[in-house]
Amino acid sequence: MINIYDLSQEEIENVLAEFGEKKFHAKQVWHGLYRNLYQSWDQFSNLTKSLRKELENRFSIGAFTERDFSKTMDESSRKSLFQLTDGNLIESVLLRKHDRITLCISTQSGCPIGCVFCATGELGFFRNLSTGEITEQAIHFQRLLANEDKKLTNIVLMGMGEPFLNYDNVIRSVRILNHKDGLNIGARRITISTIGILDKIRSFAEEESQVNLSVSLHAPTDELRRQLVPLANIYSILELIESCRYFFQRTSRRVTFEYVMIKNVNDQPIQAHQLVELLRNLNCHINLIPINVTDHYPCTAPDRDVMKEFGRILLDGGLTLSFRDSQGFEIGAGCGQLAGRKR
Repeated sequence: MINIYDLSQEEIENVLAEFGEKKFHAKQVWHGLYRNLYQSWDQFSNLTKSLRKELENRFSIGAFTERDFSKTMDESSRKSLFQLTDGNLIESVLLRKHDRITLCISTQSGCPIGCVFCATGELGFFRNLSTGEITEQAIHFQRLLANEDKKLTNIVLMGMGEPFLNYDNVIRSVRILNHKDGLNIGARRITISTIGILDKIRSFAEEESQVNLSVSLHAPTDELRRQLVPLANIYSILELIESCRYFFQRTSRRVTFEYVMIKNVNDQPIQAHQLVELLRNLNCHINLIPINVTDHYPCTAPDRDVMKEFGRILLDGGLTLSFRDSQGFEIGAGCGQLAGRKR
């Protein structure tokens, strides 16, 4: 059975045309799914019983179940484990900070990249998620928030997997999440994170959307990056930076570089100076992230003073930066910790 969340509004219009129905019913279906957050075809009372039956026979509303979840003590973070219809698992994380409610969603079950510090990569790769499976993660949490009369404000595609290795489904899901008649998440409040798939960065630039691009850099030199990110053996840092420059030229959107800081690995002043030289002529922002501990990678985060000195060198070099909080760390929901542990 087809997951209705896999379809765009135009595709729903085409399906209804096959049933001999008017186009305006597609908007009713769309509103029911994304505004009213219906979970059963019986809830679509504005559709005829015969049409509801046709839709029920052909389409499911959703394609996974929440198998487990955990919350931080202050309930600022919630991690959910979802089981897909084929038994594969994914995780998503809801992060609350003041009025900002951010959802970190997955785009693959497992991940083929294998960054040495990432728990998802240790699992290996199982498969890409469909458009609907990506979108449905947001729907699930939107339903939970509706009970509090709240809504998602931001979405980051930074969960399990490499989004640009599932490019078509990711772009389709982003369009659905951004749709004015749907969840209506503003494009500038959506971020796609990539380890650096060069041709897809360029393809994304040509979409000329206002969706944000975040690139996981983690090192200022090829030699060091190859130790941390296996994909760096295929793409050089200079090639990556040129792709990011192309993105900025096409979209006028600055790129954010994620830099996971690892004690005595990539946190030294010399590496900060190398980062300044690498990025000084690119409109970008640096996000410094203390590494979160995982079972399979023994390294820890630098001391706070070391991170501050690293940041000072970047600022003196003319770069802009921020330090990311390790939100969700206590429930294994921090950066690099998603692993679908029930597997």
